[in-house]
Amino acid sequence: MTADVAKTKNAYNFDRFLRYEEMTEWLHATAAVHPNLMTVESYGHSHEGRDLWVATITDATTGTHDSKPAHWVDANIHAIEVTGGVAALHLIHYLVTGFDNNSAVTEAVRTRTFYVAPRVNPDGVEWTLADSPQFRRSSVRAWPWADAHMAPGLHLRDINGDGRVLSMRMQDANGNWMVSTEEPRLMVRVPPVGAPAGTTRYRMLFEGDVVDHDGFTVPLVPPPQSLDLNRNFPSGWGTSVLGSGDHPMSEPEIDGLVRAIVARPNICGYNAYHTSGGVLLRPSSTMSDSGLPPLDLRIFKELGEKGAALTGYPVHSVFEDFTLDKSDTMGGAADDWVYEHLGVYGWTTEFWDVIQQATGKKPSTFIWYTGPTDEEDLAVYRWAVANHPDAYVDWTPFDHPQLGAVEIGGWDEVFFWGNVPSSRLLAEVRPHAEFAVYQAMCSPKLEVQHTRVVHLSDDTHRVEVGITNTGWLPTDITHKARKEHLVLPLVAELTGAAVLTAASAPSGSRQELGQLAGRVAMQPYAGKNDGTPDRVLATWIVKGAVGTKVTVNVSHQRAGRCSATVTL
Repeated sequence: MTADVAKTKNAYNFDRFLRYEEMTEWLHATAAVHPNLMTVESYGHSHEGRDLWVATITDATTGTHDSKPAHWVDANIHAIEVTGGVAALHLIHYLVTGFDNNSAVTEAVRTRTFYVAPRVNPDGVEWTLADSPQFRRSSVRAWPWADAHMAPGLHLRDINGDGRVLSMRMQDANGNWMVSTEEPRLMVRVPPVGAPAGTTRYRMLFEGDVVDHDGFTVPLVPPPQSLDLNRNFPSGWGTSVLGSGDHPMSEPEIDGLVRAIVARPNICGYNAYHTSGGVLLRPSSTMSDSGLPPLDLRIFKELGEKGAALTGYPVHSVFEDFTLDKSDTMGGAADDWVYEHLGVYGWTTEFWDVIQQATGKKPSTFIWYTGPTDEEDLAVYRWAVANHPDAYVDWTPFDHPQLGAVEIGGWDEVFFWGNVPSSRLLAEVRPHAEFAVYQAMCSPKLEVQHTRVVHLSDDTHRVEVGITNTGWLPTDITHKARKEHLVLPLVAELTGAAVLTAASAPSGSRQELGQLAGRVAMQPYAGKNDGTPDRVLATWIVKGAVGTKVTVNVSHQRAGRCSATVTL
């Protein structure tokens, strides 16, 4: 099959797209080989009842997963964007095989946790990778009509049974397409003033059936399954956004994902893997950069600079660079939700830019509205012929059940324009694992770096514990989180001896110590004059016999947990 779908139990080399059962087997087998580094659990179920898997990767010998700051990655929320799932599985492989072999990976897995959900939408991906594929943007649930009513018009499917959904062309004197004079298999647009005299013109449609055909018109209608799961998140949700669902989190895949992320408050960074475009997208989808806190925007840009250097993908704001009509925005996306509701820096990676591969140049960021130019299409065609000849299919006559004589052929849109060809998959996704590790290592991290016991009198002592955020980001991650009080404060609690107040009454064993800055706050924009905003000194006056051991447990939702034991 053109999609290079896995059908055997061969070793996985990240050069093909796995069906659900093989992906499940691979996840559990990988965990079994690395029991001290990886576990797999279900965080919910899809519309059709499939388990939604999340892999947890951390060094169990240095603490539990929830005791460390974490980075979350998910993929395949959109059914046809299967490259993202390969990237997520490769990230898992990169972490577990890099441990003890790669110093950066080893330190990341020792001190941080990674949560990787490689297939948010398994039902839709199964439709995409089926022998007779059905392409949907997201869920397979019938929506908005529960009876899966098919509106009169074109509905995509593999109508000639070759395992691909291609294009159909039919001669039409008013058609918008004609054969390229440079490449006779390629179709180009008819110029605004019309085609040269004697030119055969064509009307083009995607391959499929025309339901209730009236013999003259072919309406382009939404499929019976019109949900977009990446518009079902609570932030910015609205009925004006296509595919947003009945209400925020109405879909089991998104309900499960949101609850899984919220249940892991140690998550300090987020990345969703999509296709295509070869870009790193950041919030906001609904407001200009001027609406973001300036410090958060600065950090987004600094993280993005590193991401671009590692991956070769440029960074864009969805609103500033990808929204053609600024009055018509697309809310309800995952990266907006994690930033706006959780105060976490969120990214969407769009893998693969075939135009850049063919031309060496990035297309317009508005290509989703305009499509490629004829020049770009021609360049991609010639590159495909030289490198991936199966990407373009010869035009073959077909007797269409509703339209009569047509020809089927053209681009394999989903598995060439929309996803990386199998021979290039690993090379395309590999650098993004490094970016995930980099983001994780930017997170805050608590350490006890000072302890002291001062004997005051008899059995009275002062216990001091100095706590430091040794990470780059502050403990609450963003200015957004701090301003809206989205993150609980640092807590230090002493046990093992009675804590005294001035009146010698037991009290105050637990202290709430606010938030600690990260090194990002100490960069020398105003001179080399840091201070200690990353540190706090907690003190207790305690009563206990000399030789008594007391323990101070330090914890923060995001920055992790640590402790220190001292002797009175």
